[in-house]
Amino acid sequence: MAVYMMLMACNCNSQRNTEMTATAHDYTNHLVNETSPYLLQHAHNPVDWYPWGDEALQKAKAENKPMLISIGYSACHWCHVMERESFEDTAIARIMNENFVCIKVDREERPDIDQVYMNAVQLMTGRGGWPLNCIALPDGRPVYGGTYFPKDQWLTVLNSVSNIIKNEPQKAEDYATRLTQGVKQSDLIPLNTEKAEFTEADLKGIYTAWSRQFDNKEGGPNRAPKFPLPNNYEFLLRYAHLTDNSGLKDYINLTLEKMAFGGIYDQIGGGFARYSVDELWKVPHFEKMLYDNGQLVSLYCTAYRATGKELYKEVVYQSLEFIEREMTSPEGAFYSALDADSEGEEGKFYVWKKEELENILGADFEVIQAYYNVNNQGLWEHSNYILIRNQGDEEFAKKHDMSREALKELVRNANAKLMEARSKRIRPGLDDKQLTSWNALMAKGYADAYRTFGEAHYLQVAKKNLNFILNTQRRDDGGLWHSHKEGRSTINGFLEDYCFTIEALVAMYEATFEVQWLNEAKALANYSLDKFYDTQSGMFFFNSVNDEQLIARKTEVNDNVIPASNSSMAKGLFYLGHYFDNQHYLEVSQQMLNNVKPQMAGYGSGYSNWAILMLHHVYPFYEIAIAGEEALTKRAELEKEFIPNYLLIGTTQEENLPLLEHKYVEGTTKIYVCVNKACQMPVTEVREAIVQVE
Repeated sequence: MAVYMMLMACNCNSQRNTEMTATAHDYTNHLVNETSPYLLQHAHNPVDWYPWGDEALQKAKAENKPMLISIGYSACHWCHVMERESFEDTAIARIMNENFVCIKVDREERPDIDQVYMNAVQLMTGRGGWPLNCIALPDGRPVYGGTYFPKDQWLTVLNSVSNIIKNEPQKAEDYATRLTQGVKQSDLIPLNTEKAEFTEADLKGIYTAWSRQFDNKEGGPNRAPKFPLPNNYEFLLRYAHLTDNSGLKDYINLTLEKMAFGGIYDQIGGGFARYSVDELWKVPHFEKMLYDNGQLVSLYCTAYRATGKELYKEVVYQSLEFIEREMTSPEGAFYSALDADSEGEEGKFYVWKKEELENILGADFEVIQAYYNVNNQGLWEHSNYILIRNQGDEEFAKKHDMSREALKELVRNANAKLMEARSKRIRPGLDDKQLTSWNALMAKGYADAYRTFGEAHYLQVAKKNLNFILNTQRRDDGGLWHSHKEGRSTINGFLEDYCFTIEALVAMYEATFEVQWLNEAKALANYSLDKFYDTQSGMFFFNSVNDEQLIARKTEVNDNVIPASNSSMAKGLFYLGHYFDNQHYLEVSQQMLNNVKPQMAGYGSGYSNWAILMLHHVYPFYEIAIAGEEALTKRAELEKEFIPNYLLIGTTQEENLPLLEHKYVEGTTKIYVCVNKACQMPVTEVREAIVQVE
């Protein structure tokens, strides 16, 4: 079957403002009762869209019609371009309705469906992105697909593919059979029966090959676009410390500083956009995603503990202010995304005209103009400026003959004025659904911020969110729901909901030493082993055994903008295996790492979360137990240090967790540094414990 050249394999990142009006609509389709903001945006297209479900699937089979599966998300700019050009065109809609059962999918609600058809499109074209448009036979097997199609090309695709399916059914059938087999086999990870051995040489090989792709001038990878990929730098930070690699440390700090100074970071409001379109981190796709910001908060906390750089602390504080101001529901849940567009223009909410800045800032404009590069460096398009930095505060203050304190006060006042002015603009659209997996990433970010900076408020936010997950998103059978909106919890949870929640619960335990968080994590791990684990491969499926069966049951392995659910689960089982002395957890985790080991050397950036787990096996993994009335105080003192390979356990009373048995002695607080169940002599001072791990 002919494969049309795709004009754009876009990782799309913006949505138009979609406030619903009270006026009558010319068209209303089957999406009108959905809760997904993305699906609701298409509820009044002339295309007779259905949500994915039994009604649409049965209709396709009953009428023997191919399915047109169109996948996107609320903050996807090119999704909405295609909507305006094609899905709102009545002539094109008529062709779609006559020849296909048209199904709209929110990829954030149904990442499992997206995985299957994205895989198919990548096999067909070598590329992928959103919008994702895939044509499938009535039984769901794909026969054609691509991403964004301009109107004329889309019309050609519809007619051509429809004619082939009608007039050459055997050709379509044969192609669908081959393609579906490819989808089923594409991410199969065989059980590695070789002895599990992980060495420093393995890690060095991963790093050496990966380092050839570093941009040592601007940070990040040596290409554009540039995505933050927090798990990449979480691994590299730890590896640099364990190997005392000064060059790698410089590269990481260069990258984190360039990101914090660039347009990808909202200089006045906090929070990161999804990626930069250029090599300078200057021009973002302006949408802000919850999953990015949750992970980046954790990353900058780690970096602060490793370096003590004040910039990293400022990024964390300002980003969390943004999350609470714009991305938090009254019940303590976190919203999914902010659009890039407002008033039909990408970035309009965030960029500035020079004259605007002069009028708002008055006498402060001259300094702020230099501070945020309102010059050729910050100039974007249509005489708009993106606020970016190229100097730290100390260097800038010295150059402008100011004290650092005076500069910070001036910038703080200027930012407040700009935020006030910006608040009067038409805001980008908000995707207000709350996803369990992404909420867990943000809850972990708050827990990490508390552990790093000791702000009690951060701990309370994290607790409130995890209680939302455990109470509102818990199913009657002990599992989790994936999505929540307007009082409704929907969609059976995927592996990502369990693994990220487990990691957040472990972080909360380490922040509080309250054992119920560990017990909740253990319960979710057991549920995951029961519902998702594949004993043949030793890996976890993305879908529960209770879910509807798609044409393929996928296993998510590669780390990307979000860590792979399998790498996260392997880490979670490793930690829980140590906490509960559970050999089965440890064996499953080790087997998973051994399964992916052959793929890791050539693709470090795609296995960075796995590489963190490998660090735990290669270098001493410290179990630091604190027992006594001052356990929490000692914990806070200890966590001011950067220890790349450890877990914390503690109690202020007698506790029966294996690592705490017989360690509590009334009237004193002792710190035990252990490796492989062998403990050094207990000490009473944190500085003495630090010596034992150095």
